[in-house]
Amino acid sequence: MTGARRHLDDRAVAGDGTPQPHKFVLTRVIALMNQKGGVGKTTTTVNLAAGLARRGRRTLLIDLDPQAHSTLHLGTNPDEVKVSAYDLLLEPERAGEAARECRPNLWLVPSVTDLAAAESELASADDRQERLTRAVAVLRSRFEFILFDCPPSLGLLTLNALAAAREVIVPMQAHFLALQGLGKLLETVHLVGKGVNPRLRVSGVVLCMHEETTKHAKEVVADIARFFEESSKQDLPWRGARVYKPPIRRNIKLAECPSFGQTIFEYAPTCPGAADYERLADAFITEWDALLARRSASGGDEPLAVTIPANAPAGAVR
Repeated sequence: MTGARRHLDDRAVAGDGTPQPHKFVLTRVIALMNQKGGVGKTTTTVNLAAGLARRGRRTLLIDLDPQAHSTLHLGTNPDEVKVSAYDLLLEPERAGEAARECRPNLWLVPSVTDLAAAESELASADDRQERLTRAVAVLRSRFEFILFDCPPSLGLLTLNALAAAREVIVPMQAHFLALQGLGKLLETVHLVGKGVNPRLRVSGVVLCMHEETTKHAKEVVADIARFFEESSKQDLPWRGARVYKPPIRRNIKLAECPSFGQTIFEYAPTCPGAADYERLADAFITEWDALLARRSASGGDEPLAVTIPANAPAGAVR
């Protein structure tokens, strides 16, 4: 157990020797979103979560998309789910019942088709945008990382994710139209953040289905990096955002593994997609551990916002 990860061991205070799970003082809560479908959002959410779990980090994935693609990707049949993200939003106090361990160190709150009805059912509730925040408050001490797979639309489900999250990660392709969509998405996060969650920050983008040898892809990546650099001195939610490395290369194995209900690490552990997501997970862990170490050294006064340390490995920075 390391000081940087800030675990509290209940066995030290229980006094009866009964094994208890570790509790986390701090949890990294991330919404992965893109208002355009088919960009690799779910693939990234699932395999990043799996990569974190494989490194021994207790990770929770909450599937907020009524299509239930993350749920299916992890081999869970939505028709057999008893407590889902729908129940979590309707009754946040049941959050503990909704999280089910599907892999070592990896838990899932599955989605079901009924989740689409939550938007209309909660439309008149005064706290309709805070339901997920309340549920996360119940769960967060059990996990070091919590990831939301958001639907490709800005409805009540996505608003709940933005209200509950501390960070936004944008999976996207390096295409011109996707670049235009990124600008619109950032503005949306800015507007939502001002009214719902002023602490929300955009940490960066993950490039998916990437073809780094093409001139077009290189130009788009350079444009994104330049845009983030120009924003670095402005008081904006994407101040400090970056293009995460490595990009996720186009790989047919990543498209195949969901149909088998497996992560890329189970389906094709030696393929380029597995190597890329493993390195991406390591980059997330490196920057998170560096933040926790700085907070520990400063007595907890360090702002809870992920920034890249000067001595971070090259794979973690742009």
